[in-house]
Amino acid sequence: MSGLILRSVYAGYPKRAVIGNLSVAELPHGKITVLLGPNGCGKSTLLRSLAGLNNASGEVLLDGVDLLSLPFSERAEKVVYLPQSLPQGVHLRVLESIIVAQRVSGRGKEQQSKAQALAILEQLGITHLALHYLDRLSGGQRQMVGLAQSLIRRPELLLLDEPLSALDLNYQFQVMDVVRRETLARNMVTVVVVHDLNIALRHSEHVVMLKEGRLAASGTPEAVITAERLADVYNVRARIERCSQGGAQVVLDGVVEV
Repeated sequence: MSGLILRSVYAGYPKRAVIGNLSVAELPHGKITVLLGPNGCGKSTLLRSLAGLNNASGEVLLDGVDLLSLPFSERAEKVVYLPQSLPQGVHLRVLESIIVAQRVSGRGKEQQSKAQALAILEQLGITHLALHYLDRLSGGQRQMVGLAQSLIRRPELLLLDEPLSALDLNYQFQVMDVVRRETLARNMVTVVVVHDLNIALRHSEHVVMLKEGRLAASGTPEAVITAERLADVYNVRARIERCSQGGAQVVLDGVVEV
């Protein structure tokens, strides 16, 4: 049994379940899975629950090991979660923060840490930020540093909650390209929450779509992102068309009358 498998997962808060009886077949190693769905459907709650930050029950199997049965410290060795925004007010230099993240994970030896941290910064195109302080960065810059901190820990399961929300178009493309390459190179299971359907079509190999805390669809991007399903889940009228280079793209025409 390989990859990530969810069986009858309930997740949320002590008095309110946001995710209800969710089962998802294997999310594969080495490929990006994009998690889609309208606001409030449970995407962030699900990621936080997989990371052990929210209440959850059921089975969350990573290569046959139930993450929900592990102590938090053991789960943190396998799973890295990057929230939508990093805490402000941390007065550390960027390079130092990445080295700290690596050492906390126990993944790097002291003499290797600086070189590996610089290599991650170069991959992300933010080497120029190495000596800047975190509390003086923009939101988008902090998000890029957060991604560097996540990748340096070399997780088996990487959870990214809207990593593109504060980034311009250049960095959006760059981040998804780096995440795709690192996911393949390290054979990780990577789950990314995005709102842009066209990013999902272009940059993912698998899509899970939620509606009101339940599974709407799971499969390849073009199998999941259809006009009929967008009408049902998002209440929009849309077309899936081919661009001049042959790729699929979503064109929105309006909203569905409710």
